[in-house]
Amino acid sequence: MIKRIIEISTAPAYISVKDMQLVLKREGEVIGSVPIEDIGVLMVDHPGCTYSHAALNELLANNVAVVICGKNHHPNGLLLPLDTHSVQSEKYRVQVAAKVPVKKRLWKQLVQAKIMHQAWCLDACEKKGGDGLRGLANKVKSGDSENHEAQAAARYWKHLLGNDFRRKRDGLPPNGMLNYGYTVLRAALARALCGGGLHPSFGLHHHNRYNAYPLADDMMEPFRPLMDYHVFQYWQQGEINITPEVKKALLGVLSQNVFLAGEKRPLMNALHFLSANLYRSLAGEDQVLIIPTP
Repeated sequence: MIKRIIEISTAPAYISVKDMQLVLKREGEVIGSVPIEDIGVLMVDHPGCTYSHAALNELLANNVAVVICGKNHHPNGLLLPLDTHSVQSEKYRVQVAAKVPVKKRLWKQLVQAKIMHQAWCLDACEKKGGDGLRGLANKVKSGDSENHEAQAAARYWKHLLGNDFRRKRDGLPPNGMLNYGYTVLRAALARALCGGGLHPSFGLHHHNRYNAYPLADDMMEPFRPLMDYHVFQYWQQGEINITPEVKKALLGVLSQNVFLAGEKRPLMNALHFLSANLYRSLAGEDQVLIIPTP
């Protein structure tokens, strides 16, 4: 089943739960309800929202990623469940015990997939440079020891958004839209990893001590270009703000179909397949990550 992405942004609401329904109230009146089991991501982007303890508990118990946005409409935090699998501790042990060569091999595959998807994005946006990126992807070594990811990024952003663009979290537009889209992806990946019994804090490559979810950051890399494509469409039209229309489009990326093992399936569902595939790879059962493609 395709999980729903719920966003609350236009007005304040009291968020509670009743009979396994997430209930939204305003001034004491019910304005909507959704079965909690149908929700994948809850994005709260209004400072006037309040919550019941029971609502947060049920959301986490049903593996819902809860994203809290700040006054600038950028996500400030992410709530994730820690007990979502019947053999949770066993999976954690496998994850922590994974050898460095295994992690390097998996990171190589993620970087290659990211660069190939960047090439796809350039082609889809009718920009030059795709063939050069494909050639670069074939040169990536174990652990990306020569940092082809950074080389590809320099070429990619130049071709996609021009010589003057700098990808920075607090940079000029369309950085704000990119930040929002990437947070949506990060929440979906973290949710899928937790659902598969993995802990998002134990990364393959990312390891900043201040980063709570490095594994989610590792696994989302190949999917950034999917967000870039949609951001580019709005930026090309002159849009620079995170409007309700932009939010809807970027949230909708999680529902768009991707190819996985020759079949089409929604991205959010495909991420759960990838999470299981990652665990088997860390356990030595699989050698190759089967990464969904646009």
